[in-house]
Amino acid sequence: MEPRAGLNEQEPHVARMYDYYLGGKDHYPADAEAAEQVLAALPDVRLAAQQNRGFIHRVTRFLAGEAGVRQFLDIGTGIPTAPNLHQVAQEQAPEARVVYVDNDPVVLAHARALMVGTPEGRTDYIQADATRPEEILEAARRTLDFDRPIGLSLVALLNFVPGADDVTETLVHALPPGSYLAMTYLTGDFDPEGVAATAAVYRERGLFCEPRDKAGIATLFKGLDLLEPGLVPIHRWRPPIEPPASMDTKIPGYAGVARKP
Repeated sequence: MEPRAGLNEQEPHVARMYDYYLGGKDHYPADAEAAEQVLAALPDVRLAAQQNRGFIHRVTRFLAGEAGVRQFLDIGTGIPTAPNLHQVAQEQAPEARVVYVDNDPVVLAHARALMVGTPEGRTDYIQADATRPEEILEAARRTLDFDRPIGLSLVALLNFVPGADDVTETLVHALPPGSYLAMTYLTGDFDPEGVAATAAVYRERGLFCEPRDKAGIATLFKGLDLLEPGLVPIHRWRPPIEPPASMDTKIPGYAGVARKP
């Protein structure tokens, strides 16, 4: 892959490591090396990445369908992997509007080319850092109406964000009543040693990574009404078929969806 402007390909990036887990081609040797270190600590991390993608699809179908949401703000988008959120949402509701946010120049390059929505709807991309939620909200208002419900997606993101509690609070505070927060978060509850070693791989490369236990993740939903089945392992949030019990020790993360009263 050719280097992008403003990009240091010698340093790994969370989005490009995630692309490696998903079997993509938009990463550099530094990303692959770091990702292989994570795979040594968590051999099922590829399965976890796939489950995060599946969660995004299930949540988006629910929000655009049953919940009637027509606006989406997806922060920490990552390198596009079809179907993307806007494709899922606009399949349910062609008029849906979607705003993507990421801070990786590689994601930006793909977003410009790939994130084209339906004629009835609209998609936009914001190059911004999750640690600056006020800037994200200001830019998102170009596309989204903050007087109408919004589906906020923070999937596989907040464990990489310093000050995640403040960031989440700022974002949720700006959402109108009837909005939803969908989130997944890394945990060591099921494999403490593997997740600790994984976090160390990121930190050693200058990347923030802070796993939490279930109680710590639950605090990010304060003031919101968690939907059934609550805060559960990612693969157990409303799956189309019951997953095997053997998966419960392989997916190191929780998922939850909550509504703002």
